[in-house]
Amino acid sequence: MKFFADTADIADIKDLAETGLIDGVTTNPSLIHKSGRDFIKVTKEICGIVDGPVSAEVVALDHETMMKEADKLRAIADNVCIKVPLTLDGLKTCRALTDEGTMVNVTLCFSANQALLAAKAGATFISPFVGRHDDNGFDGMSLIDDIRLIYDNYAFDTQILVASVRHTNHVLEAAKIGADVMTAPPKVIRSLVNHVLTDKGIEGFLKDWQSTGQSIL
Repeated sequence: MKFFADTADIADIKDLAETGLIDGVTTNPSLIHKSGRDFIKVTKEICGIVDGPVSAEVVALDHETMMKEADKLRAIADNVCIKVPLTLDGLKTCRALTDEGTMVNVTLCFSANQALLAAKAGATFISPFVGRHDDNGFDGMSLIDDIRLIYDNYAFDTQILVASVRHTNHVLEAAKIGADVMTAPPKVIRSLVNHVLTDKGIEGFLKDWQSTGQSIL
């Protein structure tokens, strides 16, 4: 499963990129607002840090304007992936961009039927929001399971990009189901390394090492 960082924070992206753990980045208008930086400039900087897809979202709601915004965004770098909302105009834009060879991430997916439409429109990625789904009384991971089944039934190429990831269990369940990608805040990605027994093991090894009075350097 690929790991994308869901952030527009350059320091976090650089740090995670150095670990070799991230395969791409997802941004959205809210993350750009949080960064306090110019949309085009920060997207270009991110594209220079990671080789994988960098999702940049259009903000228009009509197809014609979405296409104009997409033209400006995909001119930033070859690894820009245009993010469109799961609406009829968004799907129309998805088909047009896909036919032109541009990567498209269809976002704000909350049902398997929506995911089916995105795949038929040729989406590179579909982004079901598991955290928000959970928040509203639904089972986010059940949604991922349904989408995986449907995509496998018909051999769709669209990759399932699990979004709105809130905690490490979301990551684990997505991997068990067979999601292609998960995108999470840097804090969640870093927390995957944590385990109390790992901490205790390191503590014990260090204590024993110190008692030897030796030094590797």
